[in-house]
Amino acid sequence: MRIAVARETDAGEPRVAATAETVKKLAALGAEVAVEEGAGIRSGITDSDYAAAGATLGNNVTNGADIVLKVRRPSASELSGYKKGAIVIAIMDPYGNDAAIKALADAGVTAFAMELMPRITRAQSMDVLSSQANLAGYRAVIDAASEYGRALPMMMTAAGTVPAAKVFVMGVGVAGLQAIATARRLGAVVTATDVRPAVKEQVQSLGAKFIAVEDDEFKQA
Repeated sequence: MRIAVARETDAGEPRVAATAETVKKLAALGAEVAVEEGAGIRSGITDSDYAAAGATLGNNVTNGADIVLKVRRPSASELSGYKKGAIVIAIMDPYGNDAAIKALADAGVTAFAMELMPRITRAQSMDVLSSQANLAGYRAVIDAASEYGRALPMMMTAAGTVPAAKVFVMGVGVAGLQAIATARRLGAVVTATDVRPAVKEQVQSLGAKFIAVEDDEFKQA
């Protein structure tokens, strides 16, 4: 079986569909893994890393591949190089993109949308949404701290005391919880809100204050 790891064509997409570690595991299962040259550069993975893991490097590696791994859904121009019957595994973003999904069907490939993977125990390691949301929550605070231009923690100096920055997180899902944790680690005073009463304890466990909208659901909780 030939598995191809394609380079992302979107200029704003730095991720790659497989790491050197993943390639090593696939090769150990007996698969022939081909990685497009430069596919991992923007993710900090060099071609030599892939080669050391057992992959072959080249261009147009998707030609003749049985399985194609991508981060984002392949474009119509990319699909022209895929063989009929190939399995394409990526984030497909199908809703509202009927033409792009039709292109996949017309190309005769079998598409697996990773973001539609059921969130069950057996599939946790394949949950692309939670892992990326976790990173997004972290990065949101780091970027906000950079834009803020001042220190987040309280600073006691010879010239006086600088109070800690106040951070407000709206929405306490996977990304929100990571944002709270990151802001707290940086020394900010954090408050958060969510429409679900059940997350109050999670917010408090991270050292933040929960602000609730006093509707009927919260009164019953």
